Amino acid sequence: MIRVVIADDHPLLREGLRRILEFEDGIQVVCEVGDGQGAINIARNHKFDVLLMDLNMPGVNGVEACRVIRREHPEIGILVLTVDDSDDKVFQVLQLGVAGYLLKDVDPQTLVDSIHKVLSGEPILSPAVTGKLLGQLSHPQPNKENFGLSERELEILMHVVKGASNKEIGQALFISEKTVKNHLSSIFRKLEVEDRTQAALKAIKLKLVDLE
Repeated sequence: MIRVVIADDHPLLREGLRRILEFEDGIQVVCEVGDGQGAINIARNHKFDVLLMDLNMPGVNGVEACRVIRREHPEIGILVLTVDDSDDKVFQVLQLGVAGYLLKDVDPQTLVDSIHKVLSGEPILSPAVTGKLLGQLSHPQPNKENFGLSERELEILMHVVKGASNKEIGQALFISEKTVKNHLSSIFRKLEVEDRTQAALKAIKLKLVDLE
């Protein structure tokens, strides 16, 4: 059972999300809160798996709440669900290591699928957000410093930036998912990051891959 907490300052939206998720086997909404401080308090006092987090909330906003919860409870998967797709906010939140970033126009089935994906460690980005990340790579000059990454690791990193899952990477490169996972562990260690989202962001910032 995936235990979910909803953090949003709009009661009608919280109710709508709860109704959607209540019909899904294997998902349980354990609590709803209306601001970032409420989300922090729930994380400190209850055990759950996934936090659906809005960003623009009164008092402690979602960004600050993400920062605190990621620091104190890194085992909780934070799935941002917001209307804010500004470049600054996208990069600011993804750099905190959240599990995914979805816009509120997402369809219900995609939301449900994304909650399941949080636990498997797959990157979850709305198409608009993925476009912003890839837009940062338009005509880049590859960095001469590759942090010791092998050619194969750079190939895998390129697919990570594109949002591919381990299975999709394995199929594209004709290697097993286990081999992909082993390479990812090496990539994370060399780039000094904790997960694939942070690896993708660092690859973009340092222009380690060329998608042209």
